Amino acid sequence: MAQTRLMIFDCDGVLVDSEPLAAKAYERVYEKHGMPGVHGGIIAQCIGMKQADIIVKIKELTGHQFPPAADGDIWAETKLLFSEELKPTPGIAPFLNTLAGNRCVASSSSVERINHSLSVTGLSRFFGEAIFSSSMVKNGKPAPDIFLYAAEKMGAKPTDCIVVEDSPFGVQGAVAAGMIAIGYTGGGHT
Repeated sequence: MAQTRLMIFDCDGVLVDSEPLAAKAYERVYEKHGMPGVHGGIIAQCIGMKQADIIVKIKELTGHQFPPAADGDIWAETKLLFSEELKPTPGIAPFLNTLAGNRCVASSSSVERINHSLSVTGLSRFFGEAIFSSSMVKNGKPAPDIFLYAAEKMGAKPTDCIVVEDSPFGVQGAVAAGMIAIGYTGGGHT
């Protein structure tokens, strides 16, 4: 086996225990706009997707058409909840302390959300500027685009990468990129 030159971490559900808080934010915002019935079970089917794809999936599942003018409400509610309640996943900081070599974050979340999450939880120091968002590529997970982009920017071959992911979409994307995928189930949504 080739030497691992890069560890790629998903953010939500792997580095930070954000999935339950993100689900709560979607529930609150949909309710606020008169669209009840968007609950954790529905949001669980969207783990690993970027926001635009989540909104489409919620419409498929519930029939609720999210008003484009309210788009900023999701981030505002999420940011509030994260600022008050977000924690790193158990054991991740000690693990990152022992990890030698290159590492980065490759997430479906926006760069702003990733940076906020890492800052609030004290994990920013482990990644510096090595942050990659699906907003930087054409296709979100389960497409391999974000992983291939991160590897390229970090100077690693896909076959030299290990990806730590909590969602089936993320694992599918990592495997499609030709990388080793580790399915992590330690976050609060599992």
